[in-house]
Amino acid sequence: MAEQSPPFPSFRKWTPARYRALLRAQGPGSVKFRTRLAILIGAVAIGLAATVFAEAADAAGEIFSHFVHRYHWAPLVVTPLLFAGLVWITRRFAPLARGSGIPQVMAAQADPERATGGLVSIRTVVAKAGLTLAAVLGGASVGREGPTVQIAAAIMGLTHRLLGVPLRGAVLIAGGAAGVAAAFNTPLAGLLFAIEELASAYEQKVTLLVIAAIAIAGMVAQSAQGDYVYFGLIGAHMPIVTALVAAPVAGIVGGLAGGGFARLMLMMATGTNRVTLWSKQRPILFAALCGVVVAGLGVGTGLTWGTGYGAARAMIVGVDAPLWYGPAKFLATLSTAVAGLPGGIFAPSLSVGAGLGNLLRSVFPDSPASAIVILGMVGYFAGVVRAPLTAVIILSETTASRGLMLPMFATAFIADGVSQLVCREKLYHGLSRTFAMR
Repeated sequence: MAEQSPPFPSFRKWTPARYRALLRAQGPGSVKFRTRLAILIGAVAIGLAATVFAEAADAAGEIFSHFVHRYHWAPLVVTPLLFAGLVWITRRFAPLARGSGIPQVMAAQADPERATGGLVSIRTVVAKAGLTLAAVLGGASVGREGPTVQIAAAIMGLTHRLLGVPLRGAVLIAGGAAGVAAAFNTPLAGLLFAIEELASAYEQKVTLLVIAAIAIAGMVAQSAQGDYVYFGLIGAHMPIVTALVAAPVAGIVGGLAGGGFARLMLMMATGTNRVTLWSKQRPILFAALCGVVVAGLGVGTGLTWGTGYGAARAMIVGVDAPLWYGPAKFLATLSTAVAGLPGGIFAPSLSVGAGLGNLLRSVFPDSPASAIVILGMVGYFAGVVRAPLTAVIILSETTASRGLMLPMFATAFIADGVSQLVCREKLYHGLSRTFAMR
């Protein structure tokens, strides 16, 4: 009778040659092992860097608030001079640090190896961080979330280079997504932002890389900053009958306003009209004039300085705000963004959206104020960035308003469609072309 083979492989088959082959494929010297190590180290570093940057930005905002409280009229001189000075420094020493940072990460995917020496180099992002903090110190309507994406992509690229791991566009996508997750404490939003925006040609195999980076960076940031909700535990909800009317209205208003913002931004970045050409011929003077607008709005209203986080949170919890806040913050954010300063538009856009939602409260006086304001934020943010899934998840996670998910989805997709009618090209995709092959 023939001898039957054992049900499990014999240990005798594991010869020294097979062990050596396994070590070559999976051991410390293998590319796979070094890739995993680079992701781990990079994600931990991103979580720590995002935390430090967030604390520094908050401190800079507090310093400016105390300055304005003590010297109310001083920003009329200081802010325009700071705008001009920061644009001069940026153009002279760190031209790739201007703007949000997200377009740079998108452009960097075309040639990741080359980008680590330019678009997402450590030199560029160090300048980005410092100049963004300086802009916050001057009262500019900028956010830290966009710069965090560029910083995170640079960190992930650096760890891969130091460990000798070949760079792919997926590495920068993972870093940028981890930056979003750490900045907002919203892991799922980081993943969706990677799919909707950062990855122009999304590949399924990127998923695990992105998830791993987001999870690690998010845990590190959460352990450092605490388990907090960005705008607080709001838990907003809305009756379905009201949502059937409020969601389309918020979507249309947000799409028109957000699409208008995106169109004006792209016109100033890539257009050939007289204003655009003059701004490129006289960039320092143009920046100073933008600073005059921001300073005038800030001194005149007292509400449009900085990220707008405080004003947005106040409106979410039901505090009455002037009806002109949304349009005023829109103008302050646009003036800052087209000036050429380093700094993001995420947080200011959420604040503008809150202002639009505050306007809609007068249209729906019997509806929960927090719910209407949140729909305004979703609509405007989706209209600006044209990433409706990201808009919904960011607002649901940053306000703990998961009971408002269906109205938010309706608002976001309507806003996305309306925004497309106003501005065909996505904002970040259009801006990324200005950084192509840099």
